[in-house]
Amino acid sequence: MNTVKHISSSQNTLIKRVLVLKEKSRERKKSNQFILEGLREFNLALKGGYEIQSLFFYKNLISVEEITSITNKLSYKPELIQVSKEVYQKIAYRETTEGILAISKSKTHDLIDLKLSTKNPLILVAEATEKPGNIGALLRTADAANLDAVIIANPKSDLYNPNVIRSSVGCLFTNNIATGSTEDIITFLKANNIAIYCAALTASKAYTKTDYTSSSAIVVGTESKGLSEEWLTNSSQNIIIPMEGEIDSMNVSVSAAIIIFEAKRQRNT
Repeated sequence: MNTVKHISSSQNTLIKRVLVLKEKSRERKKSNQFILEGLREFNLALKGGYEIQSLFFYKNLISVEEITSITNKLSYKPELIQVSKEVYQKIAYRETTEGILAISKSKTHDLIDLKLSTKNPLILVAEATEKPGNIGALLRTADAANLDAVIIANPKSDLYNPNVIRSSVGCLFTNNIATGSTEDIITFLKANNIAIYCAALTASKAYTKTDYTSSSAIVVGTESKGLSEEWLTNSSQNIIIPMEGEIDSMNVSVSAAIIIFEAKRQRNT
């Protein structure tokens, strides 16, 4: 059994480290570390092969026995730290996350390292998505549909932003994710003979009239600006969700979900 340390002061150096990693994207990138919180997120991170370096817990919400039963299954031994209520309230977003929080080693998500496990992949590409909540929602949809990959083009937000992890309910850890420039992603898709279907308002066909049964990438842009011209120029077919109300667009994660599950319906019939 691991030795359990105890921290009761929020001025402790390690606690200050947690707060910095939560708040500073630059520090997360520099150290290749991030903060995850909650038992579900923790278990999904382990399933996704993430390395937990320090594990903090509040014993009134989760016991030492529960913690050690989890860590005893690991091939390595993370540092275990029991914290006081004051410290837990300082480092946790909310008290309903089962009393567990961890510093984990992040992964690289370089496009060059992306591996597709099927010969007929279905991929989601999101360009320049800024809001962590939207990224998290897209990752939840991708997990629900069991997509082959999610690629973020020209990312504007840190993947390991705590709001991405929280809004994805841990699906950041369950998806096959890569990031890259629009130019590099288009080159990758074409090199792998993956058709490019861009959600766009112009020169578009209804999303239900498009065939996604071959290798396909569904590409979505921001709600304010849509996709860059480079995507539209290289699109195999622009697609649109017909609007019947007064507005001409929906939240990007909602739009992506509608198109993705139409593609899944086609592939399952």
